[in-house]
Amino acid sequence: MYNLKNKTILVTGGTGSFGKKFIKRILQYDVKKVIVFSRDELKQYEMAQEYTDPRMRFFIGDVRDKERLYRAFDGVDVVIHAAALKHVGACEYNPFEAVKTNIHGAQNIIEAAIDRGVERVIALSTDKAAAPVNLYGATKLASDKLFVAGNSYVGDKETKFAVVRYGNVVGSRGSVVPFFLKMKETGSLPITDERMTRFWITLDQGVQFVIDNLERMKGGEIFVPKIPSMRVVDLAQAIAPECELDFVGIRPGEKLHEAMITEDDARRTLEYEDYFIIQPEFPWWNDQEINGGKPLPDGFKYTSDTNDEWLTVEELRALVEDLNQPIAKQGV
Repeated sequence: MYNLKNKTILVTGGTGSFGKKFIKRILQYDVKKVIVFSRDELKQYEMAQEYTDPRMRFFIGDVRDKERLYRAFDGVDVVIHAAALKHVGACEYNPFEAVKTNIHGAQNIIEAAIDRGVERVIALSTDKAAAPVNLYGATKLASDKLFVAGNSYVGDKETKFAVVRYGNVVGSRGSVVPFFLKMKETGSLPITDERMTRFWITLDQGVQFVIDNLERMKGGEIFVPKIPSMRVVDLAQAIAPECELDFVGIRPGEKLHEAMITEDDARRTLEYEDYFIIQPEFPWWNDQEINGGKPLPDGFKYTSDTNDEWLTVEELRALVEDLNQPIAKQGV
């Protein structure tokens, strides 16, 4: 098992929702140092007022800047790569900006990690990277493939790369929950399509899944958690049952349903009790090194509309309440 004691951890995009939650959790370990790497000096300043642990460091930089990454990675043992342009609409209308951050930035991370002797790198992915229809998903698919292939270039170095892929995060910055909470004051919630479904995970679950895989990774895996699905109309009902639903149509780059494992990926995927591992298709991969897991049946796919586990309106309401968000208590 990988031991985090006395390790230096760097988180790209460390001032984001995931980064802040991950850092709060990782500081509970006996780590040597935790470095926040991000572009926004104001967010770093504000975070430094809250995170006063003497092991904290703040490093302003952009993943597009390879030289800055080389400086930041000096002496770093573990990198969690959470920085990305994530807004679907913004990526559709600013496509090459997404390419520069999500793809070029990924390659910069890989090269700097190998050359600086980083031991382990986990890159965060998204369900939108599986059979992508939008630019954001396409850049994250390319990023995933870069990180998996990065294991081909380490030579005699010890660096290992893996990917964690999961769905929508409850209450994260820019997610639908704070949007619905804001819009409920108008008496109407805009819904793209009444059939729309999504995978759903909490920040705590996402952080723990990354930490778990940091310990179990061999290098080259795409880890996918088993998480529930929810219907967007049920979420609207949970947050604001008194509101009317305004069906506005699917926006550019949106899907009705999301996938985390496609039928083609499933042929090289192993199933465990609460997660899947998509194995790399490279000659260096030794599937004998990973314990357990069972192959998936022909035709299997892991999509939000065919999922076995679903969140009810009551469960969705409880999740939102756990975020300390005030929501309606009316019956449904």
